[in-house]
Amino acid sequence: MMQNVHLAPETDEDDLYSGYNDYNPTYDTEELENDTAFQQAVRTSHGRRPPITAKIPSTAVTRPVATGYGSKTSLASSMGGRPVTGLIQDGVTRPMTAVRAAGFTKAALRGSAFDPLGQSRGPAPPLEAKNEDSPEEKIRQLEKKVNELVEESCVSNSCGDLKLALEKAKDAGRKERVLVRQREQVTSPENINLDLTYSVLFNLASQYSANEMYAEALNTYQVIVKNKMFTNAGRLKVNMGNIYLKQRNYSKAIKFYRMALDQIPSVHKEMRIKIMQNIGVTFIKTGQYSDAINSFEHIMSMAPNLKAGFNLILSYFAVGDREKMKKAFQKLIAVPLEIDEDDKYISPSDDPHTNLVIEAIKNDHLRQMERERKAMAEKYIMTAAKLIAPVIETSFAVGYDWCVEVVKASQYIELANDLEINKAITYLRQKDFNQAVETLKMFEKKDSRVKSAAATNLSFLYYLENEFAQASSYADLAVSSDRYNPSALTNKGNTVFANGDYEKAAEFYKEALRNDSSCTEALYNIGLTYKKLNRLDEALDCFLKLHAILRNSAEVLYQIANVYELMEDPNQAIEWLMQLISVVPTDSRALSKLGELYDSEGDKSQAFQYYYESYRYFPSNIEVIEWLGAYYIDTQFCEKAIQYFERAALIQPTQVKWQLMVASCFRRSGNYQKALDTYKDIHRKFPENVECLRFLVRLCTDIGLKEVQEYATKLKRLEKKKEIREQRIKSGRDGIGGSRGNRQSGAGCDASYVDPLGPQAERPKTAAKKKIEEDDFADEELGDDLLPE
Repeated sequence: MMQNVHLAPETDEDDLYSGYNDYNPTYDTEELENDTAFQQAVRTSHGRRPPITAKIPSTAVTRPVATGYGSKTSLASSMGGRPVTGLIQDGVTRPMTAVRAAGFTKAALRGSAFDPLGQSRGPAPPLEAKNEDSPEEKIRQLEKKVNELVEESCVSNSCGDLKLALEKAKDAGRKERVLVRQREQVTSPENINLDLTYSVLFNLASQYSANEMYAEALNTYQVIVKNKMFTNAGRLKVNMGNIYLKQRNYSKAIKFYRMALDQIPSVHKEMRIKIMQNIGVTFIKTGQYSDAINSFEHIMSMAPNLKAGFNLILSYFAVGDREKMKKAFQKLIAVPLEIDEDDKYISPSDDPHTNLVIEAIKNDHLRQMERERKAMAEKYIMTAAKLIAPVIETSFAVGYDWCVEVVKASQYIELANDLEINKAITYLRQKDFNQAVETLKMFEKKDSRVKSAAATNLSFLYYLENEFAQASSYADLAVSSDRYNPSALTNKGNTVFANGDYEKAAEFYKEALRNDSSCTEALYNIGLTYKKLNRLDEALDCFLKLHAILRNSAEVLYQIANVYELMEDPNQAIEWLMQLISVVPTDSRALSKLGELYDSEGDKSQAFQYYYESYRYFPSNIEVIEWLGAYYIDTQFCEKAIQYFERAALIQPTQVKWQLMVASCFRRSGNYQKALDTYKDIHRKFPENVECLRFLVRLCTDIGLKEVQEYATKLKRLEKKKEIREQRIKSGRDGIGGSRGNRQSGAGCDASYVDPLGPQAERPKTAAKKKIEEDDFADEELGDDLLPE
């Protein structure tokens, strides 16, 4: 059945072309009739536009129209104009491409079911299986394996496992060579993956360099650089220059840096600046300061940065140019940091969303990077100021003042106070205590942070001077200025510790740790406080925590060993002392302590080993010398003991017992003549020594010398004097005791008069007792067999 179709008004040729012009204003509308491609597109477009013909004046022009069933129908047009063709042209039915995508096909006309998804065709055929034995597939798998090995090598390097990274890189190199051979057999050499070869060789050279295998790294870099097929391989000469710099082959390092600089175009400004900075550093290491100055001056004029500015100051300092040092310092100060101000992280309003965003970015990675950059800049400026301040002016104080003024006029205003405090520390190094104190006292009226830092330093100075009252006063000022200053709290604890109030000192140390858990000074001091309070378990816990932070601290290792010794655990004490001497192998005190512990355990051989090592590093320790001499006497090697007692006699020439021990060793070894000469020498130096005269009498009697009568007379005279002295001392003690008893028993005496006499009478007693003990010790050392019969 025929359907009525309403046709839009026909358009003429100008309207048709202008439609294309509206779509693409840049399209050239001239000579379109001669454009073959355009005319072909028009003929094959949707709707089958008819060719343009002349208009035929007719009131009833028919044109074929396609119905929904594809039949042909004539439709009269009352619009007039030219004839228009519908869906039939030249007797050919146009396929319904417009609806084919929705599933409409000619099969629908023949009574088949509507199947837009094409399910009637059945399941899709299975995928074609890969042929894993084909050469192309083997090459593809091998290439994938090489890439994986390169990635694993890089990951291992980033994790710090350098040996594994090198093994992976070597394995990748071996497999890559196999891959190249297989490619050459299957395909042409032009199909070789040069990028993969480059990455494998570059990674291998990097891993060689990381493992300090510099010769292998240089050879690998040479393979890359000499291969002309690798583009931009000349940049790797920078890496070769770095290796030569590590090897201190400065001439070759400069050569390769310059070769790399020549091969890098000027558009890569940042890389060229970095290479020039390496060249300047190398010139400094070789002492060519003028060339280094040229390099750094060029960098500061093109792209100023902190490292170049600092190195420029070092170069001018090396050549001693004061004025250039000042200009370079000003250039360093003027280097822009390119970081945001702290005001950015302060919320300007009470908007919760804004506050949340500010809290999120206040400590993010970007903010941390900005802090690190600022800290690095302050470090460079402080170091440069400390370096040039003593030399740019007539005195270091004037130089510091100039640096402070320059810093105050820059973006680093806070650094000026730190420079002033550093000025006071410089006074301390010059042992000018008064100037240091005056400089620090200038900060008492400044802001709290600077005041706290200055008061902390003053407290520390007075503590070193044992002026604990002043130290405590400034510690209080530091704490009041900044309650969260761990150094101020530690100094306050130190002053309390010095006064013997260990419990209160521990509280200050704990507060310092609460404010800053990384304050190792407070943690160490609280361990010492617990030792004083005999709380050994808590002290051990503190020192073990400190050992986890400071792995190679000799002081901490010694304290742990000492606590174990106090806990009567010598095995653990020995173990920690062994760790101590691995850190400081020349510490004579640690070695002697090890010898003492082994001696207490009965291991004489180990004790001798460590005592001897201690003596070798510090041959003036009397206790060690005495132990070694006694050890040789016990082992019947009196000749070897002589050298130790002679050294003791040199250290303590007024102590007669060391010279007596030397003479005794000569006598025990059978060298009687040498022993006699030694005793005579002792008698000349100490004519009142009874023991020496006894030995002289005995030796002269044994040898049959005539001097025996003379020495015997002197001996009797000295013994008689000794008896009289002892009687006087005894009678004096009895007299004091009797008078004291009479005073106490007398009527009306004041008991308060007795108390002062007690200590005064006891002091000489203590001294006399000590002298008798020393004499007894000397007799005990000599032995009863040495006394005259």
